[in-house]
Amino acid sequence: MTPSSPVQRFNSGLVVPAQAPFPEGARVGDLLFLSGQLGNVPGRMELVPGGLAAETRQTLQNIRTVLQGQGLDLHHLLRCTVMLADMQDWPEFNLIYREFFGAHPLPARSAFGCLGLALGARVEIECVAAAGLVPG
Repeated sequence: MTPSSPVQRFNSGLVVPAQAPFPEGARVGDLLFLSGQLGNVPGRMELVPGGLAAETRQTLQNIRTVLQGQGLDLHHLLRCTVMLADMQDWPEFNLIYREFFGAHPLPARSAFGCLGLALGARVEIECVAAAGLVPG
């Protein structure tokens, strides 16, 4: 990344509606900063039904969709920040999270409980990814 790298904001409309008041993410050089993702129905501002498990799976699929739109995948993630509406959901969340990454190394991660998330969601995840990484 050079100091003169322009910031490119992107929103495919595949995860959140194109008219949402935020992009799916922003890219500076090889770094991508993804906006917090929820377990929303793709292209709509409503959560998938089914509670934490369904929301977690959809949130991770939404992250994958955003990354794929930029020519990347989950193995390009460097860091994820997880926000849970209830830290009691931590064990269930972790089971699903591990499923999604399979054999890929897990990105660095932090998590915290919060008093409220957009749309009344149970989980939100924001990530940083890097293009040009070789899976390892």
